Order: sequence, then structure tokens, then C-alpha cells
Amino acid sequence: MEGGAVACPSNQCYVNKETYWCHIIYDDFNKRLRVEDYRGHLYEFIQYIEKEAKQKLYEKIIIKARFEHVPLFIEKGFINEGWIQGYFNGSDVYFLAKYLIAGRRQSDDWCKEDEIIHSIQSQTRYNDLSSLPDGFFMRKAEEKDAAELSGLYKTVFAVYPTPLQQMDYVLHILKSGTIFYVIEKDEQIVSAASAEVNETYHNAELTDCATLPEHRKHGFMKHLIYQLEMDLRKNGIFCAYSLARAKSFGMNAVFHQLGYQYAGRLTNNCYIYQELEDMNVWFKNLAYEQ
Repeated sequence: MEGGAVACPSNQCYVNKETYWCHIIYDDFNKRLRVEDYRGHLYEFIQYIEKEAKQKLYEKIIIKARFEHVPLFIEKGFINEGWIQGYFNGSDVYFLAKYLIAGRRQSDDWCKEDEIIHSIQSQTRYNDLSSLPDGFFMRKAEEKDAAELSGLYKTVFAVYPTPLQQMDYVLHILKSGTIFYVIEKDEQIVSAASAEVNETYHNAELTDCATLPEHRKHGFMKHLIYQLEMDLRKNGIFCAYSLARAKSFGMNAVFHQLGYQYAGRLTNNCYIYQELEDMNVWFKNLAYEQ
């Protein structure tokens, strides 16, 4: 007897069919269907997700695919946009995409973003951290910080792909195990970043990086990411990765300087900052890079 789709918290769904299983995320805000995991009959699985995406009038499908399945997905019209070494408990993941409308596939800023990456890669890598300036302190965030964190993200980002500008959402992810570190001055949070840990496959996405404009000259993000890396190592998480705005010279330079490898670009991936933007993929093996 064929199973059905089982609803999960928020916009997630675990789909159990007779011949395949998948974990998908319906992302209405970014007009995309994301496949976090899958197994079983791949042709039938692909038919299912394409039908779902078209019914929702989505513009893009993204699959986190295993290496051995990449040729099959390419055969079915998907393209490889990036990869992360060691994502699946040591095996690599590939970001495969299919575009359902032509406009979503076109990026007017692609050549400019290539120039940013080339410029960054020509720089010497260094990860020495100076001390924080006087009056600034770094600490791990607590649940009581949810309101102030949401205020920070509301100030920095006019648009963000997840509802970080809502206190209830920030509180939820803090309670769910997402690790936040913050830098504050005069008991006000001026910079923050987080690590979202995948307990199944033992990887972590470094994300939610934000600094108030008046404090960006201090290079706080390197301090925050370095501290998050230390926490991840202590918990046996060695695959760290991030998706950085391709237009942001500063954020991409931070990952390059901290030893991350550039590994592709996701076209028109999500609405962030002010508009739909391309996102660069960066990863690092924390077991070797310290």
C-alpha cells in the first residue's frame, strides 16, 4: 500500500511512497522547492518533485544530491551549481538545480561576481585574529537574546530568506540547537553569526552573519566564525560550509581568509538584503584547518 506525505513543522515535509522517500521544503517566499534528502526510485522521485514544484508555481528546484546520482539528474535536465566536501558523513554533496522559468536562470551580475571571486582568490590567506577593540565582548547567545537578535537582523537586512526578523522564530531555532555567537558593546548586540547543525549527517552551515553598519570596520565576522568553528570541533562536527552573497566582497573575503574553499555559485538562490541574489558556496574541513 502506497504511503503519503507526512506534514512536518513549518514548511517541511517527509514524503513516504511505495518506491521512494524524500525530505522536501516548500519555500514559498523564495519560490523554490528544496530537496534535503532522498532515497529509492529516482526517476519516480524526480517526477514527483517536478509535479509539486509546478503545482506551486515555483521557479526553481534544488536537490542536495550524492555524487553517484549526479549523471542521472543531469540526464533529467538538472545542472550542477556547487558542491560541499564531506557533507554526508564524509561523502560529498552536489547542489543540482532545475529552472522552471527562464528569468530565474538568468543572472545579470554573474560576470561582476566572477571578478569579485577572482580578486579575493588573488589575496594572501591569513587567519590571525587580533584582539577585539576595547569595549567589545564576544559571548554565546542565549534564549533571552532572541528579541535583540531579531532587531539586529531587521536593521541589517531589508529582506532575508528566513524569518529571522521575527523574535518567535529566533527563539525557536535557539531552542532547537542552532548555535549563535554575538559581539556586544555597552550591552548592545552589534554583530552575530550562527551555526545550524545537521545532526544526521554531521555538518554545519555557518549563516545569519550580520554586523551593524557603523561597526563593520572591526572585522567581527572572523572572530565569530572562528569561535563557531571551535564549538563545532568540540562536538565532532568537521564539515562546515556557508552560502555567501555573491555581491558581498567582505563576506566572501572572510571565508577565503579563514581557509574555506570556493565551490560554486547558486543562481538567483534566494531573496536576501534587498532582492533575489546569487549565493557563493564555501566549505572547510575543520579536522585539518585550525
